[in-house]
Amino acid sequence: MKKFIILLFSSVCIGIGLNIFIIPIHLISGGVFGVSLLIKYVWGVKVGHAMIMINAPIYLLSLAYNRTYFINAILGLIFTSTIIDWLTPLNGIIHLPIIMSVILGGLTMGVGVGFMLRLHISPGGVDLLALLISKSTAINPGVIIFIIDSLIIIVGIIVLKDLKLIYSLITISCVGISVGLLNSFKSINLYLR
Repeated sequence: MKKFIILLFSSVCIGIGLNIFIIPIHLISGGVFGVSLLIKYVWGVKVGHAMIMINAPIYLLSLAYNRTYFINAILGLIFTSTIIDWLTPLNGIIHLPIIMSVILGGLTMGVGVGFMLRLHISPGGVDLLALLISKSTAINPGVIIFIIDSLIIIVGIIVLKDLKLIYSLITISCVGISVGLLNSFKSINLYLR
């Protein structure tokens, strides 16, 4: 039950981060989310649908590596892609300056991704790839995600020819920081009085 609640919470964080903060200002994030947003902006495909198409080969790799990661990744993908599309009506309900949107979007998405990765659940292929690399190299998954995401944003700037996407580097920095912090501690205990 705890895993289900964290999966739901994490998916909602990612959906809110994308739909409220990132998509309305026509930016991209990193990873499969970023590639999915590029596909949405270029061809109009729903983000959740694009995520499923992109993730298939990475998930097959995880099946060969570790069956548990594969099952957890499928759960993460189904929850996250569904909730992102369900929360689409939130798109445009808040209008903030671009710098606030990229920071809040990145932190919100990073919290979602970070909590998922703590449970060895992945919301998308790059995060799953980072988790697999992290387990075999002991490099923090936040660092791996930041490097891959930076490359995706550079490609996005080239494809969309929009220098405003430079702000996306702030988003992925916030995601990387959140994921890195949430995965730096062995346990996180909440003490309520």
